[in-house]
Amino acid sequence: METIFLSPQEKAQVTLEVDRLNKSIQNGKLPQQSLGKDDFLKILITQLSYQDPTAPMEDKEFVAQMAQFSSLEQMTSMASDFSKMTAMLSGSEATAALGKGVELLDGEQLVTGVVQAVTRGSAPEVLVNGSYYPWEQVTKVIEIEN
Repeated sequence: METIFLSPQEKAQVTLEVDRLNKSIQNGKLPQQSLGKDDFLKILITQLSYQDPTAPMEDKEFVAQMAQFSSLEQMTSMASDFSKMTAMLSGSEATAALGKGVELLDGEQLVTGVVQAVTRGSAPEVLVNGSYYPWEQVTKVIEIEN
């Protein structure tokens, strides 16, 4: 098996990418050209496959990078879960407006009326005055007095 070593330029590039990713994770935000978990794994695999066998990566460094990868994966999962929860809350909020008066903006026009029906899903719509409007356009919900 032939041993391959990184040139100083390649090693500097890998180190730069790893440092950039590590700093972005420590700051709790991803850089503008966001790197995902797949990018992190590619960098880690590249780093491991080209490391000098006479000077292997320290155990502490490897464990730290794996912990950072785990944190990145958990943050990605949490963001997805928060999106689902936001959609669910939006749907519940729209359903709670059923039979109540609403004000909503349709472009520049203010529309008022009673919510007659609600569609379900990640982008609920309300039926007001015979037309469906996205729930996001509702600016006010009003209790109707009998």
